[in-house]
Amino acid sequence: MSFRTIVITKQSKISYKNRFLVVRQEMDEKYIHLSEIDTIIVDSISVSISTYLLKELADNKINIIFCDEKHNPFGELSAYYARHNSTKKIKEQIQWKKVSKDTLWAKIVENKILNQANMLKKTKSSKDTLLLSYLNEIKIGDKTNREGHAAKVYFNELFGKNFSRSDDNEINAALNYGYAVLLSTINKEIVSNGYLTQLGVHHKNEFNSFNLACDIMEPFRIVIDSFVYYNKNRKFDISYKLDIINIFNNTFEYCEKKYILKDILKMYVKNTLEAVNNIAKYKGFIYYEE
Repeated sequence: MSFRTIVITKQSKISYKNRFLVVRQEMDEKYIHLSEIDTIIVDSISVSISTYLLKELADNKINIIFCDEKHNPFGELSAYYARHNSTKKIKEQIQWKKVSKDTLWAKIVENKILNQANMLKKTKSSKDTLLLSYLNEIKIGDKTNREGHAAKVYFNELFGKNFSRSDDNEINAALNYGYAVLLSTINKEIVSNGYLTQLGVHHKNEFNSFNLACDIMEPFRIVIDSFVYYNKNRKFDISYKLDIINIFNNTFEYCEKKYILKDILKMYVKNTLEAVNNIAKYKGFIYYEE
């Protein structure tokens, strides 16, 4: 089972040889077996990659994320055919009924707000009860936009009344980095299950290639939020980024059992995709941290 996240931060040449990822940096050369790799993050624009390696990464369903000159994730590699019956799955996805999608979205929003309320309770904020009251106001498709109202209260309580998600600061940089890695991880699972990331249940932006992942990831944002909150006075550097990446190897509870987050995301994505036409199958993620 793959378990390693490889982060490349220096000028390098990376290639493929006999089932190994080969990383060459100046006089140094490292070999890592593909079976051990879950994700590769290329955090430098001074990296050369062989097309043979890219092909092997796609075949082995290994996620690769690319960062820009500011070290922010900007893209990823996804295989066209990650599942043998993807055509069947895509036909099913196109035929999802609006009422089914709206019902699932309401459950996802409910799950997300409950996690936000739990987080505020942990921080001794009195606004957790306000967020909990929103749960009874969620309508199918979240027509009353409880998600948006909850987000405003939530972020202001965590990071201050003047905080905005559009601000250019280290808190938002850390949140955006964590969300990007989370999004990419979920994209990988969506494709592995044979579905298109472009066709969401709620998000419909024609310029967003990851609408479905943006839907499914919502209850898990809390994991990134919590880490950033408790590290909000840290400098957002490579050490911080590596700690964010390591979150995905941490253990959490899901369906009354404990798993590492990567495995939870795998199960959650599969479950959520199966729940579109049968909402009773939806198993939410309740954030809990000892």
